[in-house]
Amino acid sequence: MTRSRLWAVTLPVLGAVLAVGLWWLLTAALHIDKFYVPSPADVVETFLRTPRFLIQETWVTLQRVLIGFGIAVAGGLAVAIVLAASPTVERMTMPVLAAVNAIPKVALAPLLLVWMGFGDAPKIVMVILVSFFPVVVSTMAGLTSTPIELRRLARSLKASWRQTFVKVRLPWALPQIFVGLKVATPLAIIGAVIGEVVNPDRGLGSVISGSGASNDTPLAFAALVLLAVLGVLLFYAVALVERLLVPWAQALRSEE
Repeated sequence: MTRSRLWAVTLPVLGAVLAVGLWWLLTAALHIDKFYVPSPADVVETFLRTPRFLIQETWVTLQRVLIGFGIAVAGGLAVAIVLAASPTVERMTMPVLAAVNAIPKVALAPLLLVWMGFGDAPKIVMVILVSFFPVVVSTMAGLTSTPIELRRLARSLKASWRQTFVKVRLPWALPQIFVGLKVATPLAIIGAVIGEVVNPDRGLGSVISGSGASNDTPLAFAALVLLAVLGVLLFYAVALVERLLVPWAQALRSEE
């Protein structure tokens, strides 16, 4: 392992250790009651008391996040490609998308419950709603930022629209697309939790809602920590896919 890769692994771990240490230090130094802010030891104790239950609820939330995120990515890419291909359609559609995105998603959660009933559907739709727009915007930004010189080169080689898109515009847009995916990843988790808090049946959001009703703050913090771990894992999973698909972008950033 090279020195740069070693630092790439060590620094995030060191940051997490420092954050947990600061959390523990504040709770110990200020003598904060665990009813308000539990210490890391209290959270670990709570997790070890009900590990199977918390892991099962984490899996429920993760499934909803992955399904909703996958639909949002597929739909966002498709919509962005259509918009980038037609300026007229873009001018007609973007105001509508911006208006829908401006609606507070928390306000939609009770309506989704009325429209779709109980179960996974309203939670998955909430994930789609909060993560769809960043994918569209980032993909649009990438597809419309192709240098004119590359487009002229493609035309001079008599490349078709499809060839130009696949060989020129899409590769150029990939770094920007992955920026949107990394922004949408934590939003997808937030969307799932919103749906689970409003309709607490299963999932970590339901655990947080139930722990608030029972005044079990350590359990709520255990669920929050698991959500944070999910967010980190999904973010770095997207970053890994980016590294595999767009290695040249990472090389360019390393040279700067």
